Amino acid sequence: MLLPACFIPSLRITLSKPSSWTNIAAKNNCSISSISYPNFRASSVSTFSTANEATAMSQDGPIQQHPLQVAKRLEKFKTTIFTQMSSLAIKHNAINLGQGFPNFDGPDFVKDAAIQAIKDGKNQYARGYGVPDLNSAIASRFQKDTGLIVNPETEITVTSGCTEAIAATILGLINPGDEVILFAPFYDSYEATLSMAGAKITCITLHPPDFALPIDTLKSKISKKTRAILLNTPHNPTGKMFTKNELQQIADLCIENDVLVFSDEVYDKLAFEMDHISIASIPGMYERTVTMNSLGKTFSLTGWKIGWAIAPPHLLWGVKQAHSYLTFATSTPMQYAAAVALSTPDAYYEELRKDYRAKKEILVEGLKAVGFRVFPSSGTYFVVVDHTVFGLPDDVAFCEYLIKEVGVVAIPTSVFYLDKEEGKNLVRFTFCKDEGTLRSAVERMKERLVRK
Repeated sequence: MLLPACFIPSLRITLSKPSSWTNIAAKNNCSISSISYPNFRASSVSTFSTANEATAMSQDGPIQQHPLQVAKRLEKFKTTIFTQMSSLAIKHNAINLGQGFPNFDGPDFVKDAAIQAIKDGKNQYARGYGVPDLNSAIASRFQKDTGLIVNPETEITVTSGCTEAIAATILGLINPGDEVILFAPFYDSYEATLSMAGAKITCITLHPPDFALPIDTLKSKISKKTRAILLNTPHNPTGKMFTKNELQQIADLCIENDVLVFSDEVYDKLAFEMDHISIASIPGMYERTVTMNSLGKTFSLTGWKIGWAIAPPHLLWGVKQAHSYLTFATSTPMQYAAAVALSTPDAYYEELRKDYRAKKEILVEGLKAVGFRVFPSSGTYFVVVDHTVFGLPDDVAFCEYLIKEVGVVAIPTSVFYLDKEEGKNLVRFTFCKDEGTLRSAVERMKERLVRK
């Protein structure tokens, strides 16, 4: 019998025989002795698979272990790098500049709105595609940002974070065998979700130092067989922002070849060197674009998992269908609070960018002083650096050394590439931490990180 890996290894569970089983046995004309029930020993459960089913020893004797099971479409995907690095951070008491979640809280006015919604009894299932208040707030914000007027009832679906918006978009609009173009490096859920959809992935690499769009390569790859391009701007992990000219070139090719665009824009309010442009706002593109966004990055509330997809009705239909069978609905009180958040004046976003610019400067200048080659970051709260000056063979080895010997966490970027060799010289740091944490991390690296 397979046991869930969430059992605590030191916990021992023994199932006893409820008295009511005697009555159950009698009703079914069988004796209680003929009913078998297992004696679970959680201490014998391993969360690691082995090539052969090994025998483990517990205090009660040999217990057979089983390899972990996963569908073939997900066999290549391991525990996410973010989980791995965060676990190592805890184990080694390292400062976590790896995973992109703030170590400070979101604004009180948004949290208070959530509390009020809970007190007002807004705690049951929400309407599947979003509570009206939030859909209207999303439409208003989108119009202010892009100039596009969308119908909140037919062109917006609220999801459980942008990751679900991505999944619902891909699963709702991509058929097995459809070709989808990705720009590497890319957020790791893209490849996994495309794999679940049975898509054929075509990858185009963005190269440092500026990670510019290789337009000739895109022209050679895109064709009438291409179903969609998955775009992320501002771009995780590099911090690149696609320029107006680059977006226009992508748009021209998509219109010419009848290609859709799935645009992940969760960092749109964290744009430092240029204004964010949504590709849906380019003439001729709204009708072929799904724009995906979320609350968490902008309002430092990543645990709320409130996201959304905006698209014309003929595309949103597929997104809605997938969403209906993934999560159906998203947290009701948090949606009402998100509506309040999105209605905040623009001064909030200006202050947000000002705050993050200061954090970015601390980290970037610190990394340069340590000896890294730091690549430009125009948006997001990430910075990518070249680590090779410190003599480690690849990004994974460097990040393990950085955690264990220096006490700082970064993310190896090779996990964001189909060809891992392309990312082996790069690592990603985040600056979505308070200034004291960023300064402490820089000081640790100055004191302990030595060129080899």
